[in-house]
Amino acid sequence: MTKRLARLRPTRLAGYGRALRRRSSVLADRRLRAATAVREAGMTTAEYAIGTLAACGFAALLVTILRGSIVQGLLLGIIKRALALGG
Repeated sequence: MTKRLARLRPTRLAGYGRALRRRSSVLADRRLRAATAVREAGMTTAEYAIGTLAACGFAALLVTILRGSIVQGLLLGIIKRALALGG
């Protein structure tokens, strides 16, 4: 009986070793993904902030351009011609 256990033990231990290595690599992979997700979430927030600032700057530029008398005259002429064609 002792010889039989001696023959089975290395195989059984090798199987446990593979399972433990597989489990530890899965846990390490999960930790890496969690750490990366936290870092990327901050970068995404910064990108949204920069995009929002750029949109606000562009909107301010458009408001400044559209308040000019020349542009208002051009837009008013376009609207009058469009209404004259329809009515």
